[in-house]
Amino acid sequence: MALVPCQVLRVAILLSYCSILCNYKAIEMPSHQTYGGSWKFLTFIDLVIQAVFFGICVLTDLSSLLTRGSGNQEQERQLKKLISLRDWMLAVLAFPVGVFVVVVFWIIYAYDREMIYPKLLDNFIPGWLNHGMQFKNT
Repeated sequence: MALVPCQVLRVAILLSYCSILCNYKAIEMPSHQTYGGSWKFLTFIDLVIQAVFFGICVLTDLSSLLTRGSGNQEQERQLKKLISLRDWMLAVLAFPVGVFVVVVFWIIYAYDREMIYPKLLDNFIPGWLNHGMQFKNT
């Protein structure tokens, strides 16, 4: 038996992503007022993908807990669709985009910090938020 049930862990991850997302949206950065807003940043797009993915995971867990032992064929069919959506989203969106964002960010950051994350941004994005957004998939 796991120390922390997967349902509790997924809810905690979802809440952490939502808190980071809300904090990121609350930051007043000059680039947020330009064309595309926050959506031009792959890190932000990845954060939204991860939050939606873990929301689907939590929904799947709740659905499986509620339909356990009911014997209703329609509910089981809907649950299988939800599970296949969750698996598809992990394989196609959440994992590849997440790994790409983390690897590319830290490679460029190690090569030349000013190219990808200038020191000027330290005034807008605190260090814990930057590391929280980058290390979420590792």
